[in-house]
Order: sequence, then C-alpha cells, then structure tokens
Amino acid sequence: MRKSAIIGLITIALCVGFLVSLSADTNSYSTFTEAAKNPREFHVMGYWEKAKGMYYDAQKDANHFSFFMKDQDGVLSKVVYNGTKPQDFERSEKLVLIGEMKEGTFYASKILMKCPSKYNNDLVEVKQDGTVKKYK
Repeated sequence: MRKSAIIGLITIALCVGFLVSLSADTNSYSTFTEAAKNPREFHVMGYWEKAKGMYYDAQKDANHFSFFMKDQDGVLSKVVYNGTKPQDFERSEKLVLIGEMKEGTFYASKILMKCPSKYNNDLVEVKQDGTVKKYK
C-alpha cells in the first residue's frame, strides 16, 4: 500500500471516531429514576411541586436553594441548588435541571426555567453566580 493511502485511511478513521464521540455525548431529557442509576450529569425536565414549598434564606446562606420537583414520570425528588434562588422561580412553567443524583437528592448545577408568556416562550438559564441567560 502506498504511504498516501495509509495516511488517508488514518485520517478517515480519526474523523469517524471524532463524530462518534460527539454523538455519544448528546443528552436528552432523563428522569430522576435514570439519574439515580448512574453517577453522571443528567438533564431532568419537570414541574416544581408547589405544595411542598421551597427553602431559601439569603441571610443564613445565600447560595443554598432547595425545593421539590416532579419529573415527567411523576417521580418526586428533592432538589438542591448551590446558588441564589432564580428570579421569578415561582412563575416558571417548566424546569430543566442539569446535575446529578446523590443519595436520593438531585444536586443541580444549572436551572433552566420556561416562564409563561403570551408572546415569548423562552428558556432562561440561571447560573450559580446569579446571572441570567435567555435562550430563544
């Protein structure tokens, strides 16, 4: 085999490997049950369980916010977010949490909120430092 053919085959193999690694890391929405089985980061979509309330005391610890969420399968779980309580959290329609499950509690690293609006159905990401980023 010629040297250029071998280099071409190696280049193609590397490109295929790169594409496979990209598609293997795509995330779809999971449930709390799936997140409890695996110690990696998941995206869980659901609704805030308003009857259970929430806990946030800015004077004691401004970087601790917890609440209960029901996922798409109806499984209820406690959620802990180590950041400030998102603005307009109470008005959010749906939540997408990014994080991992540890010992029955979901520890969120990001909270994406879908806020109800007659004209604008945007997702809003609240980062741990309190900054807000809007998605269209």
